[in-house]
Amino acid sequence: MSNIGVLHGPNLNLLKTREPSVYGVLTLSEINKLIVDAAEDTDEIKTFQSNSEGALIDKLHELKDWADGIIFNPAAYTHTSVALRDAISAINLPVVEVHLSNVHARESFRHGSMTAAVCIGQICGFGPNSYLLALKALKDYLRK
Repeated sequence: MSNIGVLHGPNLNLLKTREPSVYGVLTLSEINKLIVDAAEDTDEIKTFQSNSEGALIDKLHELKDWADGIIFNPAAYTHTSVALRDAISAINLPVVEVHLSNVHARESFRHGSMTAAVCIGQICGFGPNSYLLALKALKDYLRK
């Protein structure tokens, strides 16, 4: 059994209405349902979204004692947050960084990630499937 945390960063609560040509037409609730449905019966998934950097850090700390691994879309904090990077490093859990859009094909300020270096990998550009690919990758990682 794997306990997997799924964290969503700022503005992801606006999915479907925020730039659907970039972020898709599913709501965050619909994406969370896809993740839960894709998880095996033996997996427990906890999802969380916040627009607050501090709340995301607190959730990472909280998940440290529950989760076997984390799927995390830090959204805009990817490019700016040393604090989130440090929190990921401090909890000593495997984390997969996820993005709905291909951040490397967008504005240059989105090309760098403060958090990727302390994650086991980064998946981006596949819309909601980025989360499903991350789930598979994390589960494979945990099995090894």
